[in-house]
Amino acid sequence: MSKPKRGRSLWRLPSRSRGTCPVCSSTRIKLLYPRTKSEGTAVTVCKKCSKAEQSRVDSAVLI
Repeated sequence: MSKPKRGRSLWRLPSRSRGTCPVCSSTRIKLLYPRTKSEGTAVTVCKKCSKAEQSRVDSAVLI
């Protein structure tokens, strides 16, 4: 089975899907996991923050 979160498919995404995580502020990390805030806006976060509490996702600052 292919691994969609790593490898060749990431090269087609803008900036190879790397950036700063809005929840934990880690830089140059892969942002591949979508989460939704309570108000309904979608946020992509890193692997560590994909399982974070909803309150931390809600307090995330979009850059």
